[in-house]
Amino acid sequence: MSREARRDDLIAAALDLFSTSPPEQVSVDDIAARADVSRPLFYRYFSSIRELQVAALRTVTDGLIDRLAVRAEGDPLDRLRAVVRGLIAVAGEYRAGYIALLRSGSVIATSETEALVDQVRNRAVELILAEAGVAEPSPLLLVTLRCWTAVVEGTLLSWLQEGTLPRDELDTWLVDQLVAMLAVTATHDPAAVAVSFASPRRDLPTG
Repeated sequence: MSREARRDDLIAAALDLFSTSPPEQVSVDDIAARADVSRPLFYRYFSSIRELQVAALRTVTDGLIDRLAVRAEGDPLDRLRAVVRGLIAVAGEYRAGYIALLRSGSVIATSETEALVDQVRNRAVELILAEAGVAEPSPLLLVTLRCWTAVVEGTLLSWLQEGTLPRDELDTWLVDQLVAMLAVTATHDPAAVAVSFASPRRDLPTG
């Protein structure tokens, strides 16, 4: 097995273990056993368990960024719903890793893992602005889009940790949230009108 393939195999073993245990509870011995390698061999590829944790979590964020790059057919709202469905799929696939990335107070949180999360957030904002053709967003518009990414993250964490939210409705609900937030921002900032897209798919209650 090549060095790169062996390294990928160790990352895959870690992610497999993360699916049932929080990353901070997975040891070098656990990963070595799952990958069927010796402990000394593990250290030929990673200097520490922390380095492997970050590499594995980078796999999660790379998956999220890859899904953000997929362009679906349809109008902007349909394409955005497809992007959100992709994010939901990746979060579900890497459940424990995703939770570890975003969980407040995670013991594996570092400046590097925070930078990985910021890459995903920034790419999501860039995607929406590109769809709307906005090259120079106003400060209030940027704040609105960044707040929406926090709504997405909080929603996915609740879905993964509590299991009470219906997965098949998350994409539409999250996009409706963005449309509503942009509509409010547009009343204060004319620049937001450019990314108001359209009305939410379902009529909201009026009273």
